[in-house]
Amino acid sequence: MTRLALQVLWPAFLMAGVLEMLVFAVVDPGELHWFGGASIQWPRQAVYTITFMMFWAVVSVAAAVTAMLMRTAPDVNHDPPF
Repeated sequence: MTRLALQVLWPAFLMAGVLEMLVFAVVDPGELHWFGGASIQWPRQAVYTITFMMFWAVVSVAAAVTAMLMRTAPDVNHDPPF
């Protein structure tokens, strides 16, 4: 289970970093606005951190679903050794 978690989370971490670089190469975090039009009054580092965590979460879920769908029938039907 730990190995599977690492196989999902490490590539997701790397891709979140790539997404972060691509997005903030185009978007200035100081000029972001909420949906209602009000400006986001967060420090740049907070915007970078929250955005990275959101990217990491989304890519992790996508990778976890892929890992789940790649399981074979014997893997799914095997009883755990508890």
